[in-house]
Amino acid sequence: MQSTPTPLYQSLADELRSAMNDGRLPPGSRLPSVRETARSRGLSINTVIAAYRQLEARGLLEARPQSGHFVRSRLPSPPQRMPGRSAHAAPAETAVLDRITTVIAAQADPETIDLSLACPRDSDAYPGRALARLIADCVRRRPALLTDYSLPPGPLRLRREICRHARDLGMDLVPEDVILTNGCMEALQLALRGVTRPGDTIALESPTYFNLIPLANQLGLKTIELPTHPGRGLSLDALELLMSEQRVQAVIAMPNVHNPLGTSMPVAAKERLAALVNEYRVPLIEDALYAELQYATPLQPAVKAFDRDGWVIACASYTKTLAPGFRLGWIEAGRFQQRIAELKFCSSVAQPALLGEALGAFLESGGYAQHLRRLRRSNAADVDRLRGLVDQAFPAGTLATEPTGGFLVWVELPEGCDTNRLFDAALRRGISITPGSLFAPSGRHTRHLRLSACHAFSERHLHALFTLGELARQQLGG
Repeated sequence: MQSTPTPLYQSLADELRSAMNDGRLPPGSRLPSVRETARSRGLSINTVIAAYRQLEARGLLEARPQSGHFVRSRLPSPPQRMPGRSAHAAPAETAVLDRITTVIAAQADPETIDLSLACPRDSDAYPGRALARLIADCVRRRPALLTDYSLPPGPLRLRREICRHARDLGMDLVPEDVILTNGCMEALQLALRGVTRPGDTIALESPTYFNLIPLANQLGLKTIELPTHPGRGLSLDALELLMSEQRVQAVIAMPNVHNPLGTSMPVAAKERLAALVNEYRVPLIEDALYAELQYATPLQPAVKAFDRDGWVIACASYTKTLAPGFRLGWIEAGRFQQRIAELKFCSSVAQPALLGEALGAFLESGGYAQHLRRLRRSNAADVDRLRGLVDQAFPAGTLATEPTGGFLVWVELPEGCDTNRLFDAALRRGISITPGSLFAPSGRHTRHLRLSACHAFSERHLHALFTLGELARQQLGG
């Protein structure tokens, strides 16, 4: 009996899958467009579409709007796990604070290879030349920007542009309410100082951005950890219970492109979060630092977009997207605007007018939108490549988040691994990582680490990543 010939679309899908399996099409690589493939292989467009769709259905390809089809990593994501300890208010453990100091010192050492740093060091990641030209033009046209004393509220042009771009995240802001800050970290600090007093308790995601832990400690605040899942975000049921019992005075969260998870809360969850803080009158400090680095467009809205009575404080900056050296951020503080404006003036008065004018001009020119489109595409490809490399280099059973934006990946190692010990072993080899225990005041997440895809995948970095995987294997006796 004569066998039925394999359909053309199936032959193409099998060929592409084979190339993915043997490394000829590595994770993160872009396939030729449907039209290019059809033309080069003499196939119909419908045949190529059918092959690509089959690979998408099997989780091997990802279609990105206006970008094309990309090979996905098959590294599994971590399941939801609830913390083993009951939620209680407590200061950060001393061991966590000490470890944060040690890790930051390692990151600052130029001799180490940093696999976790959450800021691109490659000048190609930023429009440096365009910004330099704008600074020179601002000085030439308005030399007083160098000599006049900078006073709040700062350049109107920049504040207008902040409001215009905030609309992409669903936020309806006005320039008069925007306070410029020294990066997002000052915005977060001002927000905490504006809504809490020493001895108060704040709710933090677990894991959370690790610099919030020493900040809370310096302000004399106790913390309660909220279990946070890559796909669903922080536990809203746990938060509502805390607020109904009046156990927290403020909440800090990163609902869009979370650090370290790299993922975002569903829109419905953000809506509910906004409703909860407005109902219980507990301020939410929303860290939107990475929100513009979402891969998909249109962008998911910020929680601030659903704020009803000004209980959501939005904080962001351009240090991760545009100009780290400018240290320009902003805060829109809702009902706390006047209090936080006074704190800002007492803290650092105002931002440099020259840098604010140059940044405002760049945002106004349309250059920022173009830059973001390129950055999102490269970040998505680099993260997928990193996940593929982790799949190759790390022990069997390793899990990693599937980010929806930015350049960070949260990795979970198998039972028996300890990333604090892994940090120590790696540092002896000149490799720096950020162990998971830094991302919770209690020091949990000891099998986790944060890795970054915002560096060049040089031979030196690849060797460091595979060395790290081997060190993890040695912990398991492999």
